[in-house]
Amino acid sequence: MNENLGIIALESALENGKRVNEIISKWRDGGNYLIPCECPRFSSGEAKGIVGESVRDKDIYIIVDVCNNSLTYKMDGEKNRMSPDDHYQDLKRVIAACSGKAERINVVMPFLYESRQHRRTMRESLDCAVMLRELEYMGVHSLVTFDAHDPRMSNVTPLRSFDNVSPALQFVQSFLTEYEDIQIDKDHLMFIAPDEGATERSVFLASVFGVNLGMFYKRRDYSRIVDGSNPIVAHDFSGASVEGMDVVIVDDMIASGGSMIDVAGQLKKLGAKRVFIFSTFGLFSSGFEKFDKAYEQGLFTRIFTTNLIHQKEELLSKEYYCSVNMNRYIAAIIDTLNKRGSLTQLTKPADRIRETIAKYKH
Repeated sequence: MNENLGIIALESALENGKRVNEIISKWRDGGNYLIPCECPRFSSGEAKGIVGESVRDKDIYIIVDVCNNSLTYKMDGEKNRMSPDDHYQDLKRVIAACSGKAERINVVMPFLYESRQHRRTMRESLDCAVMLRELEYMGVHSLVTFDAHDPRMSNVTPLRSFDNVSPALQFVQSFLTEYEDIQIDKDHLMFIAPDEGATERSVFLASVFGVNLGMFYKRRDYSRIVDGSNPIVAHDFSGASVEGMDVVIVDDMIASGGSMIDVAGQLKKLGAKRVFIFSTFGLFSSGFEKFDKAYEQGLFTRIFTTNLIHQKEELLSKEYYCSVNMNRYIAAIIDTLNKRGSLTQLTKPADRIRETIAKYKH
């Protein structure tokens, strides 16, 4: 067993980092693997990274949540909210503070920074690719992320480890624990891809459940650009009848939520019995008013998202919300990598999902 483990949780992911440390500590000898760090700010808004303990010859795992906009810092006497850019800069500061002393530096970044800007369609930046190259240049050995918007981003750094982990098992476990009346067959359950980009996730779950797949595709107005993209005109459904069926919409993130609610509304119009939503990252960037209204109208039954990113207190209080805890999963990934083990069983959860379904049916 390797005991050179060190976990550095940036402020953005500190609470989850503490839980991960506690879990690994119980699995091992009861020691503490959490190394303190901070990124204090000067009055100009500039900052520096400080690591509180020696990292020499340690296998370091730095956990960062680039979506945590609840944190603030002062600049010129005024409060600024931390943006993904700020969190990413702090990550680089902490890597630099390790000063090349660590044996290996690994980054656990659940939401892949700038992953929504993953391709170039005109004269525009490729921010996610630049980030990956920067981390490679800084000596990062491996990066662990979850449900990347485009898993092909791993091709940017082909000589570095890039693990894109699916949280599908945890969603299935939470879903089947919360609801005891799910009929798992082609006549009563269907998985739905809300757009083309979500097809692979939905195909995977439909396959392991042994049920059918439905898909929406976005019709866009390519004659104009609004907020950086072509506006969606409509969501068109392709698939078998959903009349009287439970349906599960599967996607990587909920941002403003407009598209998700539109899809849920269309499924109800098509006769769906209950609409469940699985989304790895719940950003809810436009608040909850539209979700509250949609829930009151009966457009959906429950929303499941993970705690991989910061969860707003208001979200946790919603009766239609279920949080999928991923801390034990992150702990298992770090523990396995530190022991130089294989992540195959953790990143390819099909067999464990089938076992969970089989137990549920019996």
